Amino acid sequence: MIDWQPLWLSLRLALLTTAILLLLGIPLAWWLATRRRTWKAIAEAIVSLPMVLPPSVLGFYLLLAFSPSAGLGRLLDHWLNIRLVFTFPGLVVASVIYSLPFMVNPLLAGFRNLPPDLHEASRTLGKSDWTTLIYILLPNLRAALITGAVLSFAHTIGEFGVVMMIGGSIPGVTRVASVAIYDEVQSTHYPEANHYALTLLALSFSILLLVYFINHRHNRSPL
Repeated sequence: MIDWQPLWLSLRLALLTTAILLLLGIPLAWWLATRRRTWKAIAEAIVSLPMVLPPSVLGFYLLLAFSPSAGLGRLLDHWLNIRLVFTFPGLVVASVIYSLPFMVNPLLAGFRNLPPDLHEASRTLGKSDWTTLIYILLPNLRAALITGAVLSFAHTIGEFGVVMMIGGSIPGVTRVASVAIYDEVQSTHYPEANHYALTLLALSFSILLLVYFINHRHNRSPL
């Protein structure tokens, strides 16, 4: 019988990661879209780096950074009693870093495609940048927001390398569905691995179908 706990843990991780990325990604994408400095390209490259970096490389350096024996991990453990290695909060932090470009890049493209008149008209009316962002720009970015959220969710729920490096395979704590598939294959429990894999396959396909459907409707709608 299939153990649903890894699937539930994956779902929980993906939902938390997506929520945090929405809070971080919107202001970051807006800042990148509105700045005209030459060094902005460096910031964009750093944000997009997880898309091309092997998960094991990113996971390895996050493991070193979060380790309680050195660096940031030692400070968090000593001063705040927070341990990120082999814990669920560590999975959340690592997933936010790894899925960041899947949220920021669609939003960045959305901000850049908005008519400049929207921002200029809002400034003419005396609205603050924050008010302009919340009440004028974001309502015109619904497709980009949904795309970023859905892609971030899908990317997180299927991730293996980073979560394995940071969290290992602790049942009920860090053993997400992708790790459970690996464990079952290692134990030659192929039917159990197939159950997890089919569930993730169906979920991933449904998520991508939703993205394409939303984008198709948005492209057909009048401006």
